[in-house]
Amino acid sequence: MKPTLELKPLTIGNVSIGFPIVQAALSGYSDLPMRLIARRHGASYTLCEVMLDQFLLSLTKRQKTKHFLDIHPDEPPVGGQLMGAEPEQFSAGAVKLVEAGFNIIDVNFGCPVKKVLGRCRGGFHLSQPPVAIEILRRTREIVRDSIPVTVKMRRGIDDSNQARDSFFEILDGAIDAGLAAVTVHGRTVKQRYNGPSRWNFLSEVKQHVGDRIKILGSGDLFSAADGLRMIQQTGIDGVTIARGAIGNPWIFSQSRALAADAPLPPPPTLGEQADVMREHFSLSEQTYSPERAPMIMRKFYIKYSQNHPEHEIIRAMFTKLRSREEFEAVLDKHYPADRPGRYVPNDLYRAQSE
Repeated sequence: MKPTLELKPLTIGNVSIGFPIVQAALSGYSDLPMRLIARRHGASYTLCEVMLDQFLLSLTKRQKTKHFLDIHPDEPPVGGQLMGAEPEQFSAGAVKLVEAGFNIIDVNFGCPVKKVLGRCRGGFHLSQPPVAIEILRRTREIVRDSIPVTVKMRRGIDDSNQARDSFFEILDGAIDAGLAAVTVHGRTVKQRYNGPSRWNFLSEVKQHVGDRIKILGSGDLFSAADGLRMIQQTGIDGVTIARGAIGNPWIFSQSRALAADAPLPPPPTLGEQADVMREHFSLSEQTYSPERAPMIMRKFYIKYSQNHPEHEIIRAMFTKLRSREEFEAVLDKHYPADRPGRYVPNDLYRAQSE
């Protein structure tokens, strides 16, 4: 794919991001090791996995929890994403993220998980504009001016006219509250991850706001070309890659190559994949501990296996691993340095996510 428009460098408030294809917040995934791997492969900005305001307010320096607020020196700019129910606790949680060193505070109004919605968090706020706007207002007021505040939303609770009206009421409220950017996922909360993401809705949002606030898009971004295509088709300011980046940090360097009008780089060889997986494993050991890392890494191994030509066989092996030694044995046997890898088919991503 060759871009038909010149990409503009992305800025969020006073934070210079640069290349407008970034890594989204991913619950259970975008910890320090994953974020750092993404940065080293071309992601210009990453967000941490979403954290509850109540959890943040009770967080201590215990070994099992301290990693949630860890930031590597090579990471910035990095965003901290926050989720909660009450405006007062929400804003207090934002202060904890600022104190930890996050450069941008992102409010989560997009999570579609049932237990989250049942506790009046995440996407539930799209059904109550006054509370949602109060959360944004309080968060913006309590966070110092030098730290941009952003919000992640879906296009509504459902496809009703009322849900649409609520979305735009909150969007306008975010602008009035002084937020710097809004990320919009093209699915409704009710859809979760089923069915297509409506990119045309992103065009409507961008036309509605003009230059008053930055708009980033999300949804169905599984290949290097997808992010560029979303920007071209909708006119938004940037995109956040979520599921498409798990086990595939090369999507960022591939996107940069396409944006520069260069050919799509070949998929990483099995040797290159093994090097990155080892690096990721070592970062996980440093972040958690050598004892905890193998089990934490298992979900990442499974995603990395999608880049292997015999991905089903490798995936089955990775699901059983319990130690670094077992992991290394699989790499030594099944990841020869010069063997080519493969691009992950979009339909495989979708089938495993729905």
